[in-house]
Amino acid sequence: MSKTKHIGIVAVSAEGAALCYQTICSAGSEYMGPHNHPEVSLHTFPLNDHVKLLDRNDLKGLARLMDNSAEKLISIGAEIIICPDNTNHLAFDFLKTTKQIPWLHIAREVASEAHTAGYTKLGLLGTRYLTESQVYPSALHNYGITYTTGTEQDRQMVHDIIFNELVYGLTTPESLQKLTSIIKNFQSQGCEAVILGCTEIPLIVNDENSPLPILDSTRILARSALKTAIT
Repeated sequence: MSKTKHIGIVAVSAEGAALCYQTICSAGSEYMGPHNHPEVSLHTFPLNDHVKLLDRNDLKGLARLMDNSAEKLISIGAEIIICPDNTNHLAFDFLKTTKQIPWLHIAREVASEAHTAGYTKLGLLGTRYLTESQVYPSALHNYGITYTTGTEQDRQMVHDIIFNELVYGLTTPESLQKLTSIIKNFQSQGCEAVILGCTEIPLIVNDENSPLPILDSTRILARSALKTAIT
């Protein structure tokens, strides 16, 4: 192994975590040469365990669950922790393992990328838990970036697509049409790009079919972890 940091993935949904893992491994070649990447480990509890805590708004309980995953990863040598799940970052401030090991915060990485690209107003897609929270507003505010999440009906529609389809790896033309319609509305409101603030949304929305440039939170986090691991 090259001298790189061991990346630990605190997984939540299988689809989001798999895309994050795949990105780290495939993009590693760009930085480290053919077929090379840092050591990567992943741990996950059932998605249902996370959702039950979110439904009760038990953010401290959610943080304990994430810490439990992180501790398992630390015990096998992880030196950086990431969680490829935007919604679970509601519990980020309650995490205890952040005092033991560096964690990368997905919204902060996305906000930094948006700032570098020069964006000043963004649309945000994600679960209702996320879009009605301060996870992204806090991160974007640091760069003076404004945002919109669409109507209440839009937010519920995106939430339903995520939990009824995308977390199972299912995509349909009908759901893509609904999502691109919301993105077009963002565009009409002056948004310059859209945050795919759910790690499963890149399964259905991409650069080719989105009316706006995308900020893919899954791949942004994966690449940030990769760069951190090799420096």
